[in-house]
Amino acid sequence: MLLDTIAAISTPRGEGGISIVRMSGQDSLNILEKIFRAKNKKVSELKNYSINYGHIIDNEHIVDEVLVSIMKAPNTYTREDIVEINCHGGFLVTEQVLQVVLKNGARIAEIGEFTKRAFLNGRIDLTQAEAVIDVIHGKTEKSLSLSLNQLRGDLRDKIATIKKSVLDLAAHINVVLDYPEEGIDDPVPENLVDNLKKASAEIKDLISSYDKGKIIKDGIKTAIIGKPNVGKSSILNSLLREDRAIVTHIPGTTRDIIEEVININGIPLLLVDTAGIRNTDDIVENIGVEKSKELINSADLILYVIDTSREIDEEDFRIYDIINTDKVIGILNKIDIKKEIDLSKFPKIDKWIEISALSKIGIDNLEDEIYKYIMNENVEDSSQKLVITNVRHKSALEKTNEALLNIIETIDIGLPMDLMAVDIKDALDSLSEVTGEISSEDLLDHIFSNFCVGK
Repeated sequence: MLLDTIAAISTPRGEGGISIVRMSGQDSLNILEKIFRAKNKKVSELKNYSINYGHIIDNEHIVDEVLVSIMKAPNTYTREDIVEINCHGGFLVTEQVLQVVLKNGARIAEIGEFTKRAFLNGRIDLTQAEAVIDVIHGKTEKSLSLSLNQLRGDLRDKIATIKKSVLDLAAHINVVLDYPEEGIDDPVPENLVDNLKKASAEIKDLISSYDKGKIIKDGIKTAIIGKPNVGKSSILNSLLREDRAIVTHIPGTTRDIIEEVININGIPLLLVDTAGIRNTDDIVENIGVEKSKELINSADLILYVIDTSREIDEEDFRIYDIINTDKVIGILNKIDIKKEIDLSKFPKIDKWIEISALSKIGIDNLEDEIYKYIMNENVEDSSQKLVITNVRHKSALEKTNEALLNIIETIDIGLPMDLMAVDIKDALDSLSEVTGEISSEDLLDHIFSNFCVGK
């Protein structure tokens, strides 16, 4: 347990119904005794896991009327004594309560320090700590479900199972090499080999789940591109179900990048409405055009829009030629006033969706096709199975599997057991990296720097 007591405001800054000032550390209750006046009770008489009415006092001056929650170690989030002061939700009064806490012995918490203490005190492992921030940043129910599974300890438990298979092998080898008089056969027992192969298969499944898990967690950047006045902003508004972008009949209305996040069947989609790409002498519009061209190269998915009420021209083909990815869906907009278009002139695009953005025709079909195009296999049950979403986990598991495959190969070709020692250590070390049993201070600082101060 760390020796000092930390404090921070755990609710968003600003005005609201309540704010929470949180303390964690061995002096939390002592500090509370100095600053809290409960009705008809002393702080030492307050029960564990109780909420208590009273006032925060500074030199006998009432700072605020509050409710105080008391949670005593070790059964708390940080495994330390925790006090949460629920005060009125004004910016000034919350800051005053925090200042009283700091003046009486606490120090301001660093970013993510509450969760870091939970990790350092053995309350959670590193995968669960990372899941906390994923829960906070979750954009959809599906991404939240994945984060909650990891917070529950599913990945930790899977890593423990895999590690046991490696440790069982290590124990057998140690007995054979260190105690030859026991008469244990040199060949590795078949059940240990089977367990290693099963562990390797489970790791491969986890690694292969990363791409889908990353999409479910972070979504994909989707750029709507096309020449001016083909209906890009109308498509954005239709998908958002609100008028986010200005729509006029005047070409070049959208001059900058407009970004919004929408939820399509549990997948967050960062939807980007770009400036229409054309040659222009307008300096401001030309900046937007250049941004649109850059976005074409960085987007994960492109929605290429053609206005079917007009003839295809050189601007359509010029934009089409810029596209250098197969992640593209063609959109034929304004089909209620369409003309015949020869789609064979666009061989890079094999999927076309007919819509009328203004009339809201085909929007649901467009959403379905976007989802199918992103998720080229059924992932409806992804939130119900173990999926990794963190590149750090993926990298460590790849190292683990490489070591396991080396061990299996060594066994298969009958090489001496002592040659497996390095690979066994590598496998165990990389598994420990996932859970944080082996971690550098720089890694911990990087992970917890993504948290807010009060978490």
